[in-house]
Amino acid sequence: MRTLLFPLLAASLAGGDWPQFRGPDGSGLCHSCGRPPVEFGPQKNVAWKTAIPPGKSSPVLVGDRIFLTAAEGDDLVTMCLSRTTGEVRWRRSIRVTRRDARHTLNHRAAPTPVTDGKNVFTFFADFGLVSYDFEGNPRWQLPLGPFNSQHGVVASPVYADGRVVLVCDQDTEAYIIGVNADTGKIAWKTPREVINGYSTPVIHRPASGPAQVIAPGSYRLTAYSIVDGEELWFARGLTCQPKSAPTIAGGILYFSGWTTGNDTGEQVDLPPFAQVIAAADANRDGKLGQKELPQPWQPTGTWRAIDLDRDGLLNEREWTFFRTRRASRNGLFAVKLGGSGDVTDSHVLWRFEKSLPDVPSPLVYQDVVFLFRNGGIATTLDSRTGKVLKQARLTGALEDYYASPVGADGKVYIATEHGKVVVLRAKGDWEILAVNEFDSDIYATPAIDEGKIYLRTHDSLFAIGTAK
Repeated sequence: MRTLLFPLLAASLAGGDWPQFRGPDGSGLCHSCGRPPVEFGPQKNVAWKTAIPPGKSSPVLVGDRIFLTAAEGDDLVTMCLSRTTGEVRWRRSIRVTRRDARHTLNHRAAPTPVTDGKNVFTFFADFGLVSYDFEGNPRWQLPLGPFNSQHGVVASPVYADGRVVLVCDQDTEAYIIGVNADTGKIAWKTPREVINGYSTPVIHRPASGPAQVIAPGSYRLTAYSIVDGEELWFARGLTCQPKSAPTIAGGILYFSGWTTGNDTGEQVDLPPFAQVIAAADANRDGKLGQKELPQPWQPTGTWRAIDLDRDGLLNEREWTFFRTRRASRNGLFAVKLGGSGDVTDSHVLWRFEKSLPDVPSPLVYQDVVFLFRNGGIATTLDSRTGKVLKQARLTGALEDYYASPVGADGKVYIATEHGKVVVLRAKGDWEILAVNEFDSDIYATPAIDEGKIYLRTHDSLFAIGTAK
């Protein structure tokens, strides 16, 4: 399967590699991974443990190498470790060039690296894209930004067909770029009419034609050509701030979007800009100040969240985004891949709108969709119909969740914010097999291969499994 999904990587990526966020195809699944342990902890079933600097990026695996990023002070760090021993093979740093605003849950080293099997590519919002070869030799740097994002640009880069692709969603001048992996030069740059988003895209290879980059954004999901960044198709119906990553299974894309104030029944029908200006623009400047808006039209959150250009006033673009946001609905939806243009009515197969995750991506494993909501609520759905199979609390792990689930050997692994790793039987009628406790927070999504789980905590990287 992996050689079909990534034919140009076949010569350089081994069958057991995990080269990007959520694995080879962004699915979070490892289909031939042996038998990772069910019960483990800081002192149990640990093959090795290595102290690492702080960061929230996930580890990626290539051959005998592990790559991850970190930050210490103003140093933005890329690290290479031995997959066998955990020894640090090399460490390279660049200095921050600025300090973009970000949410406290975000981090300078939150985006996960990606590799083409010969080189590694890392993104830091406070600098841009950086590439090293496998021996740690610098190849190129591409400064990007500064970014105007409410919580900070955080999407991870992805790779396909000689292109490193990065989504730079922000409140003004958002875009997606395809970068030549050999030279670091921008091959194409496509504007995106979105605001702040935090979702890593997924690569899709249709039966014919070039690969597609499918990227969630404000209120819609969009597919672009890997060759030139041309927009190919889109589906409407997303919320304002996508955070989870899409996943593809059986020719269907699944995406879950959640934003505060957009659960079913919370929608508000705001009037169009011209009507609001006529009623509320007291000084007749063609814009809206916070004190001019009547209370029913005020935002439920901060003014900064809707004042996209940060000038203290709302113009027509900003009001339109705010109006759309108040009317949108949270939901997980299944989209049949294919088509062109607006495929909302023709290709959206089903939607599910209850008890949705904030950050964790959906996992589709053995025809079952697994969802994990803050507070420890797990939901399974039939991947073909969206029918609820089971919904219950994860006893012993009633916390918030920021890592995404991964699956292997008929089991699902999901980590809580405060260091518990829950293992479920991968069935629609799931059951808890173990709740494993660590003594440090976990934000990174684990990587799995050859019977081992590579798990990043706040200050350590663990290889969980039997030592070779």
